[in-house]
Amino acid sequence: MLRDLFVIPLPWLEQNASGGGLPIRGYGFMLLVGFVAGVTLAARQARRMGVNPDLIYSFAFWIFVAGILGARAFFVIQYREQFWRENMLAMIGAVLNLTEGGLVVYGAFLGVMLAGTIYLVVHKLPVLAFADLIAPSLALGLAFGRVGCLLNGCCFGGLCDTPWLGVQFPPTSPVYERQLELGQLHGFRLQDHPETGQPQVVAVYPDTPAQAAGMRVGMIVSAINGQSTPTTAHARQVLRTGSPTLVVQTDQSSLTVFAPSLPGRSLPVHATQIYSAVNAALLFFLLWTYYPLRRRDGELFAILLLLYPITRLILEAVRVDEAGKMGTNLTIAQWISLMLIAGAIALWVYVLRQPAGSALPMRQDSTSSMQDRPTKALDEQGGN
Repeated sequence: MLRDLFVIPLPWLEQNASGGGLPIRGYGFMLLVGFVAGVTLAARQARRMGVNPDLIYSFAFWIFVAGILGARAFFVIQYREQFWRENMLAMIGAVLNLTEGGLVVYGAFLGVMLAGTIYLVVHKLPVLAFADLIAPSLALGLAFGRVGCLLNGCCFGGLCDTPWLGVQFPPTSPVYERQLELGQLHGFRLQDHPETGQPQVVAVYPDTPAQAAGMRVGMIVSAINGQSTPTTAHARQVLRTGSPTLVVQTDQSSLTVFAPSLPGRSLPVHATQIYSAVNAALLFFLLWTYYPLRRRDGELFAILLLLYPITRLILEAVRVDEAGKMGTNLTIAQWISLMLIAGAIALWVYVLRQPAGSALPMRQDSTSSMQDRPTKALDEQGGN
């Protein structure tokens, strides 16, 4: 985790939290790198296909703005309780503060699809042909973005027992804070009782202060350090204070969970950010390799629309930063993945019913697999 890559010294900002200067966040920096890499790649591919690269730059600007807006809007709606302020200006400021992350991939994806489609339709450009053109760039940008998630400490996985797979995060990370407020750093884990909603011990880890104190699975916690905990939310608030020693009142007995000090790093968790980055990189190489082999416009985007949600379904099973929705264990990302898979199948049916060929003009040096295809003239805005 490296939230601040470096700080640009600025004399008039000497009193800020970064010790003087403008901090360059690792998360934002990787998003920028991913965007630049994706646009450069798409412009190169456009030039090979006989499309004016300036069209890609203009197109990229609008989908970048729409992607950021969509990603932030999705996050704000999903975690709206975090943004509630009594003062409207303070609430707006919280919504606009992107320095700590707070962007959702699927929100960005939906924003890009909507804005991109509108842009292409307004400029009378072939939607599916351009979707294929930018599909590898989307996967490449996502790979860099997930590295940014690692630097930011968000989008983390559950506890990992495999030493070479697990990663640990510092006390300022979301992982550490979550483990602290769930009791995991003391050796137990709380969860809502399925019927009463009271905090219930659902796990006690071996060789920990909680086990030494005699804590057992199934205990109902009614108070911690003298503070009543009628719900798990109340218990998490008390645990968040970071007291090494806990006096826990349960329905069975009173326990003293003694720890000389809290650990300096979180318990090892699955590096789902790295898993996701590798997944996106593999998708990029697949799409980039398949591009000259496609027979119809839309095939490449349909592959992306199908494979990414499938892999995301699997990755979400390892992540623990989101709760299940709609009365199930499926996260909101998994629900959207299922909808996108259905959309991908529908797109495949549509694409396969179209005649072979591409709407993009091709130069003489195009790959042999595409030379013999019929082509349609682009609107003069898109050609060289």
